[in-house]
Amino acid sequence: MNSTREPQRVIATETALALIERLTRAHGPLLFHQSGGCCDGSAPMCYPECEFLVGDNDVKLGEIGGAPFYIGRGQFDYWKHTQLIIDVVPGQGGMFSLDNGTGERFLARSRLFSDEELSALASQDPSRY
Repeated sequence: MNSTREPQRVIATETALALIERLTRAHGPLLFHQSGGCCDGSAPMCYPECEFLVGDNDVKLGEIGGAPFYIGRGQFDYWKHTQLIIDVVPGQGGMFSLDNGTGERFLARSRLFSDEELSALASQDPSRY
């Protein structure tokens, strides 16, 4: 990774970007929240942007396909050393997520940041997270 470029905390595969584009055409602007709940496990949940209230304890990781991506602070503190990679696999989406009923579902994969990336992230404005 280029050392002058800030590492991205969340990215999406081409397959995920294609599903995001289809869902955006059907539902308008979207928002993602990395679920930590019991019902849908740890699936990335996709909502119409205007129908999800972001809380004070939600951390914005970045954007995928033009959609903001949030995670709860407690979960962020646990996963802050990883990059989330949002992918799509065949299956049933989360109960309240817009991918439900498409025959595909969003899936979060992750990888550990390198030491160089962690150093770059540590130099970012701490109030951002």
